[in-house]
Amino acid sequence: LEALYRLCMKDLLSTERIYQLVRRHLGIAQAFYEDFKQIAMGQAKPAFNAELGVSIDAACSDPQDRQILKMFLRFNQSVLLTNFFKPETPGAFAFRLDPQVVLEDRPTSLYPEVPYAIYLICGRDFMGFHTRFRDVARGGIRLVLSRDTATYQRNFATLFDECYNLAFTQQNKNKDIPEGGAKGVILLDSCWSNSMLSKGTGSKLLGNTSQSPAAMRAAFTFYLNALLDCMMPDKSNLYAGHMQGKQELLFFGPDENTAGFMDMGAEIARHRGYSYWKALTTGKSVALGGVPHDTYAMTTTSVHTYVVELLGELGEDESKITKFQTGGPDGDLGSNEILVSKDCTIAIVDGSGVLYDPAGINRTELLRLARRRLTVSHFTKAFLGPRAFLVTVDETDVILPDGSKWLTGAELRDGFHLTSYATADLFVPCGGRPNSITTDNVKHLFADGGKPKFRMIVEGANLFLSDGARAVLERAGVHVFKDASTNKGGVNSSSLEVLAALALSVEDHSRLMCYNPKSDGEPPEFYQAYVQQIKDIIVENARQEFRAIWACSKTGMEKVEATRRISSKITKMQDTIMAKVQDLKEAEREQLVRQVVSMAVPPLMVQHLGVEKILQAVPQNYVFAMVGAWIASRFVYQNGINASEVSFFFFLRSLLDGKTGA
Repeated sequence: LEALYRLCMKDLLSTERIYQLVRRHLGIAQAFYEDFKQIAMGQAKPAFNAELGVSIDAACSDPQDRQILKMFLRFNQSVLLTNFFKPETPGAFAFRLDPQVVLEDRPTSLYPEVPYAIYLICGRDFMGFHTRFRDVARGGIRLVLSRDTATYQRNFATLFDECYNLAFTQQNKNKDIPEGGAKGVILLDSCWSNSMLSKGTGSKLLGNTSQSPAAMRAAFTFYLNALLDCMMPDKSNLYAGHMQGKQELLFFGPDENTAGFMDMGAEIARHRGYSYWKALTTGKSVALGGVPHDTYAMTTTSVHTYVVELLGELGEDESKITKFQTGGPDGDLGSNEILVSKDCTIAIVDGSGVLYDPAGINRTELLRLARRRLTVSHFTKAFLGPRAFLVTVDETDVILPDGSKWLTGAELRDGFHLTSYATADLFVPCGGRPNSITTDNVKHLFADGGKPKFRMIVEGANLFLSDGARAVLERAGVHVFKDASTNKGGVNSSSLEVLAALALSVEDHSRLMCYNPKSDGEPPEFYQAYVQQIKDIIVENARQEFRAIWACSKTGMEKVEATRRISSKITKMQDTIMAKVQDLKEAEREQLVRQVVSMAVPPLMVQHLGVEKILQAVPQNYVFAMVGAWIASRFVYQNGINASEVSFFFFLRSLLDGKTGA
């Protein structure tokens, strides 16, 4: 039903149909604009223009045409803030939309929770969204590329859903930290054509298309500047009366195709005078105080902690198990998974192709690739065993040892995880597109006799499996640990990177957290100790949640459901705590906040600044979010999802009395 709904919406809302419809009703379209202008400029409150709705009914006999035109009115009704009328023409238009209006009457199966905020960002060469589920939230910005027109059309049709689902997963993942879940997506308009390249009229570096690196950088810049306009409405001369005095506090991180833009993002914010520019982006270079996830294996630290904890519960030796992995030695998760693991890896799939060896891929050669961040296509074939093979995406007419035939290596790469070769004790997806395994194809993860081809699946990549596929596998006895639990190490690290940028003065931050590897050599001692404490916190958070999930599974609850319920319980408790903290007597509130901050903040930061200076430097809404997240996560991890309000009362009382540790 969900797939049918998406298909119907795609057919209904084709760009060409909307364009032709507006062209036929230019008078109504002009009225739409005037209605939008009045709302955006503060001359009218956001509302559905019923008078224009009557005009649409009179002008259109087709019910679908009416529905499309009334979406313009729904859009106007949802606009709370925009840079559309900024005195200086912006590089992209940003529209802060009311999610309650935007998602009204949408299926709850597709959108189970209404976000806190939705931004639509429109540039000359791109379309984008930013969705966040809490006032204080953070998540990566993803640049989506399209290799051909068909791919672009699919990406365009699912752009908001991808943004929503990634942000929702992030919300469930961010249960340990102050920031709620958020995500940004940017879809670049055009795609490369072979004819353009063959005629010499296009350049993959500069070129005339939005798929070029230069255009990608420009799209990111325009996207970020449009959001900064809305985050600084006074400086940008925007009308912000519909926001009722609420300041937009956004934080961004790296994602697909944007890792190299994080320094630039912070510098843009500094140039524009944004107060929290040091904390705006995470994943920055060390020169700006960043804590690179890939360098320090932050995400892998949590993923592998789940593997180690699971094997411990099952009484198994990691060196004795086989593993199948998507995401190769050139990527963050893929390379670090290779570097920290001790298993017998039989297959790796990455962007360059497929590497397979049933006896175990040569570990020495794998480590060489991982350390140098090279794809599997660089694997030295002399290390391949008797029944092993390496197939790159450029190959054609591929025939595998079992006789199966593939038109291209790219086709094999995209479907290799569904072949009979994809069989191992453990499957760790460290890369791949969302919904690579769904209810439609999960049957391929079972052998002919109905036995699952994997005993354990620990997700590193986001959304690689759909919830329906996870349910099928769990009911067949597979130990499945969901992305929202397993790969939260990266968000834990980024949150503590943000905290350092907020808490430390500009001088302290530059001296203690920033360095130039080329000239300064080793990082400052403070930086190294802070990074290690971040990793210690990641491991402890992963262990605590694993144990909570495992305890739920012993009662018969599926582990994926346990992740959902634990995440939901923590985030709802966090919201309640943030609201109730305001109702405490001032002395009790201050005591609680100071007690929690002293335990939630890495010891090094507390020792250096003291609790008082941290509270003075960090925005109050961020502090309250930190308090709520820490109390809620610790209570649920230690007492379970069915703990009573009485248990919480005693837990909170012990905090106020200073008797509860981390």
